[in-house]
Amino acid sequence: MKNVIIVIFSLFLLITVKGLSQAPQQDIKGSKDHPMLTRMPDFYISDYKDAEFDSYKFIGGDKQPVIIEGHKYFIGYRLKSGTPEPGELKIRKNVQDALKKIGGKVVFDDNFNKVSTIAVQKDGKETWIEVRSYNNMYRLNIVERAIMEQEIVANADAMGDDISNTGHVAVYGIYFDTGKSEIKPESDAAIEQISLLLKSNESLKVYVVGHTDNVGTIDSNMKLSKERADAVVNSLITKYGIPGARLKSYGVASLSPVASNDNEEGRAKNRRVELVKQ
Repeated sequence: MKNVIIVIFSLFLLITVKGLSQAPQQDIKGSKDHPMLTRMPDFYISDYKDAEFDSYKFIGGDKQPVIIEGHKYFIGYRLKSGTPEPGELKIRKNVQDALKKIGGKVVFDDNFNKVSTIAVQKDGKETWIEVRSYNNMYRLNIVERAIMEQEIVANADAMGDDISNTGHVAVYGIYFDTGKSEIKPESDAAIEQISLLLKSNESLKVYVVGHTDNVGTIDSNMKLSKERADAVVNSLITKYGIPGARLKSYGVASLSPVASNDNEEGRAKNRRVELVKQ
C-alpha cells in the first residue's frame, strides 16, 4: 500500500511539474511595453498595472527618496524557460543605454541592490523610470509627470525692480534638457529680457548664478549649474552684445533652494537662474 501511495504521489508531481512547464509564457491580457522602452529579447510580461494617477517613491541622487506623481505603470518581465539568462547587469545597462539615447539621465545606480533610477524629459513630460533586475526577470516602475507650465514670465522692468529692492532676481523661462547645459530655443524670450534690463542700465553689473534641484549628486549639480550659468552669459555676450566685463557666472547647485525639493512643483522653482547685483 505504501508503495502505491508513493507511485501515485510521484505521478502527481510529474503531472504538476509538466503542467507548469507548459503554462503559457506570453504577455498577460491587457499588458503592453511602455513606449519609451522595448523589452529584452525572450522576455514576456508576467505582471502589469496601469494607473491614470498614482505616486511612487524613487531613489534619487545621494540616495534621497523622490516622490513623483502622475500616470504610473508597473511592468514585470520574465524570461521564457529554456532561454539562456542574460544576467541582471546586462538587463539594467540595456535599459539605461536605451533611455540615455533619448536624453535620459541616470540619477541613481546601485550594483549591490541591482536597481537604477533614470529621469527623462521628452515631449512635454518628465518621466521617471526605476529598473530592478535579476538574472531571469526585471521590473519597471514608471511615472509620467506632465511638466508644470511656467507661470512666472521674465520681464525687464520687473527684474529691475527686484534687483533694486532686494539685490537679486530669480529668472524663470530659461530651459535646459535634464542633465545638460545647452539652452533650449524657447528660452530666447527670457534671455532677451535680461539683455533689455542690462541695456537700460549700463552701469549694472551682475553675477549670473545657476541653481538646480537636489536630484543627482551635489558635485555633478555644482558642475552643471556653473555650465548653465556660463551658457547664459555666453548667450548675452554673443547674441545681445552685452559686454563680458559686466557678467560673471557661478553655480551653486541645490545649496540655495526657494522651495521644498520633496515635490516636483518645488523642484521646478529651484531649477532657475538668478541675477545678483555685483
